[in-house]
Amino acid sequence: MDMDTDFINLTTENIGDEHLCCIIRSRKPHQGVEEKRQWLSDRLTEGHVFRKLKAKAAVFIEYAPLEKAWVPIIGDNYYYVYCLWVSGVYKGKGYGKSLMEYCLADAKKNGKSGICMLGAKKQKAWLSDQEFAKKFGLSVVDTTDNGYELLAIPFDGTIPRFAQNVKKQRIQGEELTIYYDWQCPYVCQNIEIIKEYCTINDVPLSLIQVDTLQKAKELPCVFNNYSVFYKGNFQTVNLLDIAYVKRILKK
Repeated sequence: MDMDTDFINLTTENIGDEHLCCIIRSRKPHQGVEEKRQWLSDRLTEGHVFRKLKAKAAVFIEYAPLEKAWVPIIGDNYYYVYCLWVSGVYKGKGYGKSLMEYCLADAKKNGKSGICMLGAKKQKAWLSDQEFAKKFGLSVVDTTDNGYELLAIPFDGTIPRFAQNVKKQRIQGEELTIYYDWQCPYVCQNIEIIKEYCTINDVPLSLIQVDTLQKAKELPCVFNNYSVFYKGNFQTVNLLDIAYVKRILKK
């Protein structure tokens, strides 16, 4: 089934007019979406691809040349898949398959060495469906001590890996620390909620914005737009809610 006509790729020309899938607002602008729009606008000239269904739906794939991808993963000539998401009533219609096949074909057309993405031994929230990815031949090429995996399909035998700094999973500060960027539109509101809770409850909080490619490549942990530390130890890439914060602070 040829679905190409159902999809659109964002460009510097159309990004101001198109919705960005995750949070769709018709009237009032959403700060997280606008932060993402700005972040994305800056990336599109670097070969970043955001391909989505022509509908008011969260059905999209987002990937970029690994050298320009804001993650502490290194390798030559790969595409890094940030996100592949098909939600709600759109599941089971072949859209995910179509998007992944487009990415693979794009990689081959552009002479890439393969594609890779962040995974985990046990499926985690905010990560693309592991089993789905593995059906396309993505397999584990590197791991961390706490269950995260780097999945890849090598076309020519070369493989990417987590940057050495990722293996540390430790920082010097003891306080609750969150590294974040604006790629995910849910981050903005989440940071405000955590900030408010910590202020009210006198919880020391350190917020570190990852605002350059170099900062992303040098992170001391895996990163999926968001990473949390407490007492110097890495906790999660999942966005925190208040209950989760309370659990972490008990450690």
